[in-house]
Amino acid sequence: MRQSQYVLGIDLGTTSVKAVLLESRSKKVASSEIRPTKAEVLSDLGPQAKEQDVGRIVNALNECVAVLPKDQLQKVVRIGVSGQMHGVVFWNFKTSGCHCQQRVFNQTTSNLITWQDGRCSAEFLASLPQPDSHLSLASGFGCATIFWILKNRPDVLKMFSSAGTIQDYVVAMLCNQERPLMSVQNAASWGYFNTQKRKWNLEILRDSDFPVYLLPEVVESGSIAGKTRREWHGVPVEVDVGVALGDFQCSVYSCMRDKTDAVLNIGTSAQLTFALPSTFQPPKTPDSSSPLSYFPYFDGSYLAVAASLNGGNVLAVFVEMLKNWINELGLEVNESSIYSLLTEAALNQSRSDLTIWPTIFGERHDTKRLGSVCNISTGNISLGHVGRALCHGVVQNLVAMLPPTLLLQSGVQRIMGTGNALSRNEVLKQEIEKTFPLPVQYCNSVDSAVGVAMIFDDRVVATRLDQTVQ
Repeated sequence: MRQSQYVLGIDLGTTSVKAVLLESRSKKVASSEIRPTKAEVLSDLGPQAKEQDVGRIVNALNECVAVLPKDQLQKVVRIGVSGQMHGVVFWNFKTSGCHCQQRVFNQTTSNLITWQDGRCSAEFLASLPQPDSHLSLASGFGCATIFWILKNRPDVLKMFSSAGTIQDYVVAMLCNQERPLMSVQNAASWGYFNTQKRKWNLEILRDSDFPVYLLPEVVESGSIAGKTRREWHGVPVEVDVGVALGDFQCSVYSCMRDKTDAVLNIGTSAQLTFALPSTFQPPKTPDSSSPLSYFPYFDGSYLAVAASLNGGNVLAVFVEMLKNWINELGLEVNESSIYSLLTEAALNQSRSDLTIWPTIFGERHDTKRLGSVCNISTGNISLGHVGRALCHGVVQNLVAMLPPTLLLQSGVQRIMGTGNALSRNEVLKQEIEKTFPLPVQYCNSVDSAVGVAMIFDDRVVATRLDQTVQ
């Protein structure tokens, strides 16, 4: 009888790290662990800058993998890594190499500047060269962040020899790579990358003195990046490691059962997406005012995506606000209790005529947008009314970006709901079911870590390092 083999799936999220072991034959998750990163750090640039401590992220990753069953880790045959897109971390291979030991990665890194970073103002973005890409440039995108550092703190770049997303960094450590590899998915999320040509906009970037030596080499999404060079918590040497993928695409892969499914994810942010026909090619230039984007998926295909910056983070801010008000009144209630009471109150209020437009983080297609509350009366200011209206607003914001009529016209027949914020909030589920004229099915146990494991278990990966696209 053939021994079980496992694929280790890792997701490096905005607030947590998750590791799963997928049993190859049964396609079932045999073991999983999740740890909060608690990695956010204060920046001297103020609250608009969003940075995370890479060491804390790595520690959370090691804690997850270390407690997975050793007998299963020893039978891992492939590793897949996904993570938060757009962000950038710098490291220096030249000074201390690029490797992973039992519990420690090379720690000569910058902070991770995340996708939520707001240091690139609209005026700054307008001053940058126009990319040769179908995707608009936004603050938090890797290349935009590097441009900002180049223009404002150029000495920082002299300290480092490599750059990538946080998931690219982890793959580089596992494979001992001097120059990191990056998937088409992550390259597109950085800006200044043409997905049709599969190339960085090197001439445009060089003309603006951009440090192109920092750009990773790009390979097709689903390729093998290399092999583990050291034993890692029981994972053997010479295990295939996939090139890092975007957490969004992996989440979609994990729960899109059919090409006629749309996926609605509400986690820290929110996305509504569906698969486009294999013949689809995006426009050559972006419409910066359009809320709809086209993300590269696999094998040259694309996803139509309404990617909102406002999701579960809006509810988290509201809960934190309530907690602070309660503290100022001399009382103390933990956030978990507030969230539970808020959900319960909203469930007891089937609808509300209070209108909350919850775009407090703006949107990439409308960076100056703020949140608003309208139609306030003495009869709709209870906790239940406000909670119901807030959840309704989160869903309606997505609908404004990708109307249900477009889903129907595109042949979508079902919506698959997923994401941490959605799985724990019955009110959001009710609002989704009331809003969309399609059946809704929930994938509460599916996520990016499972998705990336499924990808490298399902796919026969023919593309190797000698078949790079750039």
